[in-house]
Amino acid sequence: MVYAMLTVEMVGAVACVTLNRPDKANALNAELWLELKTAFEWCDQTPEVRSVVLRGAGKHFCSGIDLAMLMGLQAQVNDSCDARKREKLRDLILQLQACVTSLERCRKPVLAAIQGYCLGGGLDLALAADFRYASLDAQFAVREVDIGMVADVGTLQRLPRVVGEGVAREMALTGRDIDAEQALQWRLVNRLLPDADSLSTAALETAQIMAAKSPLALRGSKQVLNYSRDHSIADGLDYVATWNAAMLISEDIAQAGMAVMTRQSACFRD
Repeated sequence: MVYAMLTVEMVGAVACVTLNRPDKANALNAELWLELKTAFEWCDQTPEVRSVVLRGAGKHFCSGIDLAMLMGLQAQVNDSCDARKREKLRDLILQLQACVTSLERCRKPVLAAIQGYCLGGGLDLALAADFRYASLDAQFAVREVDIGMVADVGTLQRLPRVVGEGVAREMALTGRDIDAEQALQWRLVNRLLPDADSLSTAALETAQIMAAKSPLALRGSKQVLNYSRDHSIADGLDYVATWNAAMLISEDIAQAGMAVMTRQSACFRD
């Protein structure tokens, strides 16, 4: 695939997806939104991809939606009929939601490596990843309230499940910047690294650890975790029972068992 606004590089079995508008702090314009969805659909469908690292080129992860794109929405959805105009706007919002949700729908584990700004739409992307690492200079904020709008592509739905209702409401209603230390304390990120280089190294190391596991087990664990998050414990238990009834008898389990007995590393096929 050839991209204009991002790069995709394979490092072994890890796909490194990099937002590539460093001169604009990786602000999300229309083309970048669509390329993200294309890239994560490719990661999902490509067997050689075992795990994914999402990162930003330059000093920042992502400063949010490109304001030029935001200002151009009126012309994009313009219609003489008010109802049709609003229908177009709703469809556009749903398309942007689908771009963010493509990270979650990707069956491979996605780790967001965050340095510098992670604001607005950037936070939407980070929250759609499975978990997050950050450098000490990282800054997080739900910025939509500062430009007079309600965050609408995932933060208000995912953030409370990560940091809890009280913290999520404080962030969403104040628009306040949160530094990396506070993000770690609030469990918004799993690990802090001193700088961008050590962040990149740690993220790739963790992604490689995941990539060495059974692909069937990785994909299944992510799908069961996502389902269980959105359903009751009883529903989640029933779902995983059905999942394992279908998937438990696999060559991967035999490979893993043999590796334990021989004290060697298992080698799983894609």
